[in-house]
Amino acid sequence: MRTLRSIQYFVLALVILAVPATSRAQFSASITIAPPALVVYSQPICPQEGYLWTPGYWAYGDEGYFWVPGTWVEPPSEGLLWTPGYWGWNNDAYAWNGGYWGNEVGFYGGVNYGYGYGGSGYQGGYWRDNHFSYNRSVNNFGGRNFSNTYSKRVSVSTSSHVSFNGGRGGISARPTAAQETFARASHTPATAMQTSHQQAAGGNHEMLASVNHGRPAVAATAKPGEFSGKGVVAARGATAANRTAETKATENKATENKAAANRTAENKATTNKAEANKAAGTKATENKAAESKATENRAAASKASENKAEANKAAESKATENKATENKAAASRGTANKTKANNAAASRASENKAAENKPAAKPTKAEHTAARPAQPVAKSETPRPEVKPVAEKPAPAAKPARQPAPARTESAPKAAAPQRQAAPQQHQAAPKQEAAPKAAPAPKAEAARPSEEKPK
Repeated sequence: MRTLRSIQYFVLALVILAVPATSRAQFSASITIAPPALVVYSQPICPQEGYLWTPGYWAYGDEGYFWVPGTWVEPPSEGLLWTPGYWGWNNDAYAWNGGYWGNEVGFYGGVNYGYGYGGSGYQGGYWRDNHFSYNRSVNNFGGRNFSNTYSKRVSVSTSSHVSFNGGRGGISARPTAAQETFARASHTPATAMQTSHQQAAGGNHEMLASVNHGRPAVAATAKPGEFSGKGVVAARGATAANRTAETKATENKATENKAAANRTAENKATTNKAEANKAAGTKATENKAAESKATENRAAASKASENKAEANKAAESKATENKATENKAAASRGTANKTKANNAAASRASENKAAENKPAAKPTKAEHTAARPAQPVAKSETPRPEVKPVAEKPAPAAKPARQPAPARTESAPKAAAPQRQAAPQQHQAAPKQEAAPKAAPAPKAEAARPSEEKPK
């Protein structure tokens, strides 16, 4: 086996040296043994929108051909489509033409990889407005509803599973002129996930064709590099040995699922605890905020009450002060008015008393206050008892001299002297002293007249 492998590597080196430089880039390996038939499998469920299907293929390694499971891959950028690689017979050897990403699907040897890759072009979908539209008749969504889908029937041939182009028993398809032109254009190579996916398959002993005989336990996966778990799909018609491997994979899957479930439960418990703590913290914060607000409201209400009480107290104090001031002013005015009234009453009483005590002087005062020029009239009244023309008669004339009336009239002027000082005050009350004519009885001195008439 080692000798045969050494010969194969030697032949491969010769083929690579013999291939022109323009074509050498399209060959990654070249052997004389044809690759096995394609593996038959069911397409796994698309993990999410935006992923594109890349079919499985046979690759060549140190231990011969090994199967690289088909998988869903995220394209390097929007608008790109995958052109699968293929084995082609050239210069008496089989060489591998690697796949690539481009704006359209190029020539892939006419190999019927299935699920949209029927040998020419791609019927699984297309790009529109930076969104990939999936053909529901080709792709497996697992019952989910993708936003951009359509339905177009695609005829699938299951009579042949040949995996190479040219040579004995190979596919005789040839590229069109447009495909050849596109093959010479610049392309985007396989992504790092695709390269890692192929390396992982090459390191798995169960993927070798000499072990699985064309029916690997992992024929396709939901994502690159995942050879166990829910997204793993086995080849149809797998042998007992392969079914054992599949059973082992299933057990491993169950263990992984259980561990994942435990991790999920732990994460959920942690999340719930974190959410509960967060909710408790939020509630505590809200309660604290509510308490602070209530405290502020109470403080504001208390302050408002205090301000109102102070305002009321100030208003009451001001009202009391105003009332006291008004009462004081009223009392002062009352006292002043009372004092004035008392003074006026006292003055009037004194004047009245004086008028009553000295009636004879009243006419003199009245005449003096009313019109001082009329004083001669008062003088003429007082000497009436001394009328001498009538007293010229002998005996009767002596009797009137004995009467005190003249003496009273003479003393009246002397008593009037102190009252002249109060005359200015009596000018105001002069109108009220109109009663002064009561002094008219003073002429009673005329009573002497009868004595004068006695001589008759």
